[in-house]
Amino acid sequence: PLQLWAGPECTVNRVHDRWIDQLECTGWSRRADDVDRLADLGVQRVRFPLLWERAAPRSLDEVSWQDDGGRLERLRERGVQPILGLVHHGSGPAYTDLLDPQFPHKLAAYARAVAQRYPWVDAYTPVNEPLTTARFAGLYGIWYPHGHRNPDFLRCLLHEIQGTVLAMRAIREVNPQAQLVQTDDLGHTQSTPELAYQAEFENDRRWLSFDLLCGRVDPRHPLWKYLRHHGLPEEDLMALVAQPCPPDILGINAYITSERFLDHRLHHYPPTLHGGNGRHAYADTEAVRVCGTPFGGFAARLREAHERYGLPMAITEAHIGCTRDEQLRWLRDAWEAAHTLRDEGADVRAVTVWAAFGTCDWDSLLTQERGHYEPGLWDVRGPEPRLTALGRYAQDLGRGTRHEHPTLHGPGWWQREVRLLYPTHGDALHRESSGPPLLITGATGTLGRAFARLCEMRGLPHHLLTRQEMDIADPASVSAALQRWQPWALVNCAGYVRVDDAEDDHDRHWRENAIGPQVLAQACAQAGVQLLTFSSDLVFAGDRQDPYHEHHEARPLNAYGRAKLAAEQAVLAHWPDALVVRTAAFFGPWDNYNFVTQGLAKLQRGETWVAPHDQVVSPTYVPDLVEASLDLLIDRERGLWHLANQGAVSWVRFAQMAAEAAGLPTAGVAECATCDMKLRAAR
Repeated sequence: PLQLWAGPECTVNRVHDRWIDQLECTGWSRRADDVDRLADLGVQRVRFPLLWERAAPRSLDEVSWQDDGGRLERLRERGVQPILGLVHHGSGPAYTDLLDPQFPHKLAAYARAVAQRYPWVDAYTPVNEPLTTARFAGLYGIWYPHGHRNPDFLRCLLHEIQGTVLAMRAIREVNPQAQLVQTDDLGHTQSTPELAYQAEFENDRRWLSFDLLCGRVDPRHPLWKYLRHHGLPEEDLMALVAQPCPPDILGINAYITSERFLDHRLHHYPPTLHGGNGRHAYADTEAVRVCGTPFGGFAARLREAHERYGLPMAITEAHIGCTRDEQLRWLRDAWEAAHTLRDEGADVRAVTVWAAFGTCDWDSLLTQERGHYEPGLWDVRGPEPRLTALGRYAQDLGRGTRHEHPTLHGPGWWQREVRLLYPTHGDALHRESSGPPLLITGATGTLGRAFARLCEMRGLPHHLLTRQEMDIADPASVSAALQRWQPWALVNCAGYVRVDDAEDDHDRHWRENAIGPQVLAQACAQAGVQLLTFSSDLVFAGDRQDPYHEHHEARPLNAYGRAKLAAEQAVLAHWPDALVVRTAAFFGPWDNYNFVTQGLAKLQRGETWVAPHDQVVSPTYVPDLVEASLDLLIDRERGLWHLANQGAVSWVRFAQMAAEAAGLPTAGVAECATCDMKLRAAR
C-alpha cells in the first residue's frame, strides 16, 4: 500500500550573517516527544533533520549529537524508519558555503560521522532540493552566498551534487545498503508563444539535479553548452557521467508558486512581476493565476519523472500554507495523484505530509523574521502542539481509513475562479464548490457578512440567514432551518450589540444574546451539527493587570456581559461539543460602523476623535478572527476559546495608531477618561 511519511519543516539557512532555524521557530528542538506524535500518526518514515549547521557549527572536529536528543532511537523503538537530512536549504556552517570548492569534501566528512554514529539508518537526503537551493542562493541572491549570476548558480549546484555523491560514498562505506532519497521541486513553466524558448530552457533546467546524479549530463544534453559556457569544467561533468549516483527514490516536490507563466505582454501585470532575459522583457507569475493556464500539480510532475527516469518515486513534500480547508484539499489531491500514477504503472512509494509542526516566515522566503506562522499537522502556538484537522486526515490516510470531512467535497482554490488575477490567456478553467453547507446567522451584521465573504473565498458552501429565514430564539424556526439546509455546522453571528442600550432594553437583548444561543445549542446537539457562537471580553470585570485566559473567573459588570456569560454556560451545558469564542474590540474593512472606520471618518471631516485612555483592549481584525474561527471549526475544536490579535492597547492609543496608518494627523485624536463619557454600561 501507499505509505504515509512525514517530516518537520527543518530549513536552517543563512541570510547574510543570520541563520534562520525552523526547528527553533516551530519548537521541534525543544520537544523530544514530537517523534512519538509522528509515530502515533501512523507514519512509516520520517524525514528526520540531523543538520550539519546544528550538529557541527564550529568545526568538523566538534560534532555534537545533542540535536538528536534520543529521538532517533525512539523512532527505532516505535518501528518508524528515518530518512536523515544533512543540509536543508542551507549553505553549511560558517566555515564553508556553496561556492567553497571544499564544500563537497566537508559534507562527506560530516556524512561519514553521521553514518558511523547511526549505522542502522538506511536512507539519507544529504542535500535537500539542490536545484532550488542553488537558484535561491546563487542566481536570485536571496540566500547566502547571495549570488546573482549563472556561474554562481551552477557552481553552487555542482558542489551540492558532488557533495551528495561523496556523502553517499562515505555513508555506504559504513552501511552498503544505505539508500539515496533525492528531493527537488519540479515546478513547470508555461509561456506565450513568443517566449517558448525561455520556457523550454527553464523546463530543461529543472531536471538538472536528477540528471547530474544519474550521469545524463554529457555533450548530448540540451544544457551542455549552457553549463560549459558558464564555467562548469568538462572533467567535473564527465566524472559524474562515469560514476553516477542515481537516487534510489526520486523525491518529487511541487508547490503552487513553483508552476510559472511567462508573458511578454507586460501591460497585463504589475511592475513588480516585470523582468527579462536580455533578449525579451516579460512578466513572470504563478501559472495558476492566469486564465486558461492549467495547473499540473503532483500528477503531472510524477508522470513526467516516471517517463524520464523510471525510478521509484515518493512525494516528499505535500504542504500548502493556507486555510485549513485548502490544506485538506491539497493533501487529498497529492494522495489521489500518487494513486493515479500507481494505477498507471509508476512505482510511487509514499506521500510525505510536510511541515508537520508548521512553518515560520516562508511568506518572505525566510528573509524576514516576522513570526508569520502557518500550522501543519499540528498547531504549535499553544502550550502543547494541537492536532489539526489536517493531522487527523493524514492519520486516516495512513491507516487506510475513509475520512469524511465536508470541506473535502469541494475543489481547492487552484481549481476555482478565485485563483485568477490575470485573465489574459484563453478560457477560464474552474470547478464549483460542492458539499453540505455552513449556516451563518446575522445577515445584517459585521461578523455574519464577513463569514459569508470569507466562506466564498475559501470555497465553503454556505447560507447567510436573515431573521426571517431563521429566528435563533425560536426552537421551531431553528429546527426547520436545520432540516431544510442539512448543514455540517452553524455559525452564530446574530445578537444584540448595543452595550449601553442593553442596560434598559432587557427583554430584547436577553432574548438575542442569552436565549438564542441556548436554543441553537439544543437544536445542534439534537441534530449532531457543529456549533460556533461568539462571546465577549465584557464577561470580565477588567481588574487584572495581565491577560485574561479561559480559566479565569468571569465577573461581568454590565447587562450585556451578563447575557453573554449566561449564553456561554447554557451553550456548553446543552452541547459540550460546541465552540464558544470570546473576542474583543473587533474592527475590519467591510463595515462603516466600527471604532476605526467611524473615527477615521471624523478625522477626515476635520472633527476630533475622542477615545478613553483608561480602557485597555486587544483589538481584533475581523478577517483574522473569521479565518481563525473557521480553522478551529474545521479542526472540530470545542469548549471556550479566547481569540484576539496580539498585544494590548488603550482605545486612545489604538485611535492614534489607526490615524498614523491612514496618514492622518494624530493631533485630531483626543483622550478622555471613561467616567467622562457618561456611558450607561460599566466597563
